[in-house]
Amino acid sequence: MADRLSPPMRRQRYGNEPAEPKRSREKDESSRTRFQKSKVSGFTMLGNFDVPYFALVMILLAIGLVMLLSASYPTAYFYGENSYSFFIKQAAFAVVGVIAMLVMSKIDYSIIRKYANILYFGAFGLLVVVLFYHTDMTVGGEAFKRYIPIGPMSFQPSEIGKFALIAFLAVYFCRIGNKVKTFQYGIFIPLVFIGMYCGLVALENHVSGMILMFALGAAIMFVGGTRSWIFWLGVIGIVAIVMVVFMFPDMLPNYVQKKLVAFTDKSFEPLGARWQINNSLYAMGSGGLFGVGLGNSKQKYMYVSEPQNDFIFSIVCEELGFIGALVIIILFILLVLRGIQIAMKARDRFGSYLVLGISAQIGIQTALNILVITDSIPNTGISLPFFSYGGTALLMLLAEMGVVLSVSRKANQRKV
Repeated sequence: MADRLSPPMRRQRYGNEPAEPKRSREKDESSRTRFQKSKVSGFTMLGNFDVPYFALVMILLAIGLVMLLSASYPTAYFYGENSYSFFIKQAAFAVVGVIAMLVMSKIDYSIIRKYANILYFGAFGLLVVVLFYHTDMTVGGEAFKRYIPIGPMSFQPSEIGKFALIAFLAVYFCRIGNKVKTFQYGIFIPLVFIGMYCGLVALENHVSGMILMFALGAAIMFVGGTRSWIFWLGVIGIVAIVMVVFMFPDMLPNYVQKKLVAFTDKSFEPLGARWQINNSLYAMGSGGLFGVGLGNSKQKYMYVSEPQNDFIFSIVCEELGFIGALVIIILFILLVLRGIQIAMKARDRFGSYLVLGISAQIGIQTALNILVITDSIPNTGISLPFFSYGGTALLMLLAEMGVVLSVSRKANQRKV
């Protein structure tokens, strides 16, 4: 009888009989295979995207469509169209946009990195084309060259340019590495690429688009590692330029001059340049704490000009009040903060820069829009994401939300 303290007997192997594999190795191989299967399937990815981010997008989109319906039907009726024409068109773009968002969330975002140069110069070409082939839109003797017509429809190249610039700069700062600390690679070259876009957008008579393009480029430069002193220098330079512009507005186009004068002189042209902003302030003031009720705005009846576009948030304030407007602002803040969290968890720097750029676009655009309708800055004509009428803008925005979800999906694969 064997001693109880003796080690257990092992079966002896004979000849070429294979050794019994170790269980830990089997487990490692199994988990590795499972991870690879869940990682990618061709150009698509499996796994879960960030549900809170998706929920915030859908909530803002739903509220935006409801408010567009409420704000737009008087204007549509005034122009002899179906009262629901703005809403129907925007809802159609929203459906296509949500599909595009879900599709983009399944596609590996690294594909964007491969084709970022093509995307940048393709959008650059569209920005050149729109200067010569565009819809006829003249206000106050100024020609606005912002839309390329395609049959009965049109699209705005600058909306594509925003994402193209973000993607291109994200790739650029990933490639240059430690050279970002030098003046040539960290400051001069990216400013050249940003300036090329800003110059073309300025030629469209689209000053607000130019400002937004520059702000997005500066945001990517900041997160990309450009030395911080350049931003303080840039702030000083911008302040100096603004002071010069206000002192000598004649150097700007006529329509911009009027906006500057209307901002500084509150009594200037109450039936002209100040009409829209004055009625925006009336709308916000009449909303009070809880608003006059959904659909009950009075300022949307041809007092606030084009209430379905840049000044839709003034109608939101009138109908939903301070509380409703505050809730919407909080939703935008949560969306931006959630985007930053996704960027921090991204599996590579490119994904992180991409999400931070898109989040910056939403945050900056929302902030500028609200500052305009409150008469805190001159009227620049920047739209409110998810709310303002515009098919190209909404479609591109939802596609960009899909890119953010794609980054989050790939980050979540670590847990598989």
